[in-house]
Amino acid sequence: MSEHDEDGYTGTATLVVEATEIPVEVDLRGHFQPIDGYYRWYGRITVNEQLATLSGGKKLPVEIRTPTHSAKGEISDPDPWGRYRIMGTSTPPFHVPTTLEEVDA
Repeated sequence: MSEHDEDGYTGTATLVVEATEIPVEVDLRGHFQPIDGYYRWYGRITVNEQLATLSGGKKLPVEIRTPTHSAKGEISDPDPWGRYRIMGTSTPPFHVPTTLEEVDA
């Protein structure tokens, strides 16, 4: 495993934006950045009209909850296809292997 290997999650999640819970589909990835010592995670949220209406195309702080984990992050402006990018630093909203047994499995 190299420092550029990525962990991730693809599936359903709940996005909490300004106290409103929005069911979404996400594709998330992440990796440890050895230069600054942080775990960085990021991804895309599939097109979601409720999210678009609530955010108004603006950057906003959010909480994302997957079936097993949750994390604080930020959504950015939507791309030309209406998908919002989401990113965060530190604990990701998905499981990350922490032992050699998990990495080798």
